[in-house]
This record gives sequence, structure tokens and C-alpha cells, in this order.
Amino acid sequence: MAQSQGWVRRYAKAFCKGFFVAVPVAVTFLDRVACVARVEGASMQPSLNPGGSQSSDVVLLNHWKVRNFEVQRGDIVSLVSPKNPEQKIIKRVIALEGDIVKTIGHKNRYVKVPRGHIWVEGDHHGHSFDSNSFGPVSLGLLHAHATHILWPPERWQKLESALPPERLPVQREEE
Repeated sequence: MAQSQGWVRRYAKAFCKGFFVAVPVAVTFLDRVACVARVEGASMQPSLNPGGSQSSDVVLLNHWKVRNFEVQRGDIVSLVSPKNPEQKIIKRVIALEGDIVKTIGHKNRYVKVPRGHIWVEGDHHGHSFDSNSFGPVSLGLLHAHATHILWPPERWQKLESALPPERLPVQREEE
């Protein structure tokens, strides 16, 4: 009986050590490196959720890639909603700071993106709450860069950073 209690104690001690090491490592990884998220809604169709409400894509979000606020035109990014800080939204970067962009339904026909900001839009313009509604977005609201579709399996792919030709900035800041 004494031997079985010794085995249980060793097992419990090893489990606790592993648990108290694994949990902080996992939390740090998910917070700083990458995580997965389910995409809801039609704003990014056809790039994401092409089947509409019947299915939701699950994407890999790379936090590490945006840690220095380095994004490119065409990147699909996750960011904190400027209108509702409790919500994260996923959009495509259309313009960077200094660019002049032709808007779609914004109060101004053309907008120069201020320093420290980006212009984001959904791919499905008629169904997207984006910079055309709330204006340029602060880089501080960036959450992650969407890099791959992980689910459903038949849609597994790398997400390309492509800007639709009709959404090129009118004038680009010299890089």
C-alpha cells in the first residue's frame, strides 16, 4: 500500500510540474505567436466564407507578424473594431499611411491615410463594416495577420496578400 501511495505522489508531482510549465508556455504562445479563429459573416466573401452562412472558415492568425505594425497592402488582418472594442474584425489592408484612397460610400470621396493608420475594407463591399464606415484605423488596433485557412479541410490554403486592381490607392506614399 505504501508503494502505491508513493507512485501516486510521484505521478501527481510530475503532473503538477508539467502543468505549471505547459500552461504559461501555451498562453504565451497563443497571445504572442499565433492562434486560430473562426470567421463569421459575409464581409470577406469570396476570400473567406464563400459558402455564406452554411459554413465558417477557421483561419490561422499570426500575432508575431504584426508585432512591429509592419503590414502590406493586400494583407488580411484581424483588428479590434474601432466602434466596439469587445469585437475583433477581419479585413483586407487597402492603403497604408500617406496613401490617398478613393472611398466607397465614405463621407469624403478621397481620404489621405494619416500617419500611424491603415485603410481596411472587406472584400464584399455591400456587406462590410469597414474604413468606408469608420475611417482610417490606428495601427494600435492591429491584432494579427491571417495567413492560412485551416478549416474546412477542402479549403485548406495559404491566404495571399493580393489587392484587387480596382482598390489600388490613387497615390502611394514613397516607400
